[in-house]
Amino acid sequence: MRMALAVLLAVSPMGAPPADNVLKTYAKDTWKSMTAMVDPATGLPADKIEGTLDPATRAKVTSPTNIATYLWSTVAARDTGIISARDAERRVSQVLKNVQKLERHEPTGQFFNWYDPHTLALVKTWPDSGDPVAAFASSVDNGWLGAALLMIRSAVPSVARDADKLVRSMDFSSYYDPQGAAAQGTGLLRGGFWPVKPEGCSTESDYNDSGTTVYSTCHHYGAMTETRITSYVGIALNQIPKAHYFGMLRTHPSDTCDFSWAEQKAEGTWQTFEGVRVFEGTYGYKGMRLVPTWGGSMFEALMVPQLVPEDVWGAKSWGRNHPVYVKAQKVHGLDDAKYGYWGFSPSNNPAGGYREYGVDALGMDTDGYTSDQERTSVDYGYGDCRPAKPEPASYGDGVVTPHASFLALRYAEKDALDNLAKIKKDFDSYGPGGFYDAVAVKSKTVAKQYLALDQGMIMIALGNRLTRDKLRGYFASRDVERALKPVLSQETWEVRP
Repeated sequence: MRMALAVLLAVSPMGAPPADNVLKTYAKDTWKSMTAMVDPATGLPADKIEGTLDPATRAKVTSPTNIATYLWSTVAARDTGIISARDAERRVSQVLKNVQKLERHEPTGQFFNWYDPHTLALVKTWPDSGDPVAAFASSVDNGWLGAALLMIRSAVPSVARDADKLVRSMDFSSYYDPQGAAAQGTGLLRGGFWPVKPEGCSTESDYNDSGTTVYSTCHHYGAMTETRITSYVGIALNQIPKAHYFGMLRTHPSDTCDFSWAEQKAEGTWQTFEGVRVFEGTYGYKGMRLVPTWGGSMFEALMVPQLVPEDVWGAKSWGRNHPVYVKAQKVHGLDDAKYGYWGFSPSNNPAGGYREYGVDALGMDTDGYTSDQERTSVDYGYGDCRPAKPEPASYGDGVVTPHASFLALRYAEKDALDNLAKIKKDFDSYGPGGFYDAVAVKSKTVAKQYLALDQGMIMIALGNRLTRDKLRGYFASRDVERALKPVLSQETWEVRP
């Protein structure tokens, strides 16, 4: 017994599993990048920072999503023992105090997309170019902030009242078009709105009956992608009908050629939930069947369940889908494209700028997110409506992003850790703030930046893994569970691994 214990302690100090030590190191380093992005005067994070963590390289803009990621990262840092409870409370309190000072669209309580994290002013011109920025309220940006505030209510009791008051002042019905999915008998969310009529396509609306006309995007969020976080928050706050959840597409119906532009023809059946007709379709990829996202990225599929236990409440739908989605990403990177690495999600482009990356076959969009710089795509056709094209003969310079592997920890821990270790070993991909944002594996080009969104995804994934899902537990308060669990528990998706 003594010898066995000695061996265990030699392998893993203090008796912790070896993986926990690696993950804790990743968390400590990632937290350094999050704090480096924070403006000391306001406590708000910048959108990004260069890999050196030089404060002079902080972006001069922030967003509601960036603020949300910093809030939950702070809780993760506290719960994993990186910072003290007092430090976390101070940080969260400072953020909430200054968020209340940000200019909003008063009739709806919605925040705009871009603010100066130092002055708190609404950004009206881009700092780098001087180009004008039209004030825009994004439903998904506000959704992430709303979700973080719902979590903070339980996570930090001393500010619970302030967080609750703030989230309840945000009216998410201002995005809800009751006729958005009229054929199915429910509505959908618009992508957002401008208070002033913009150039290009927009539609006049006043969905929350405030008496104020805004100019909503012409598109709705119709797919089961990352934008579902806004639906969850709106339903939890009783601002959006529960039936709306069933109006979002699992896939497009496949009984006509009306949707023959989609990535592939789905297989499935029609069901009815809450009076809404739902086509429960799946896509096929390398022998698997799964419900796709819009573009085919890990962020779209797996960011939401870091807060919402949808794979528990929807055990026969999301609980089946998420592990298969991870497996499909892995198969694409290792077996299909033969990059030697996997994990594809929107990130900084190693060649400069920002780009969406994903697995084209896992997205509904025909021109979905691709996994390499050359934008190599597939076209499986659409039955008799559109002929299929040959599979790609090869793929090019694949781009992997570490945050995708962290999101996969819950469903394939060993594979995700092995992938991260290989990325760290084979490339100059790890800096003072943890993993850099992305790597182009063929050219070995590294995007040496840290993004608040991507580092925040890493922090919450690590926080959940190291604390047995405490962060998800904070979000899943009794009132939120009462609203969401009965909705998510109804479906059975014909997913196949």
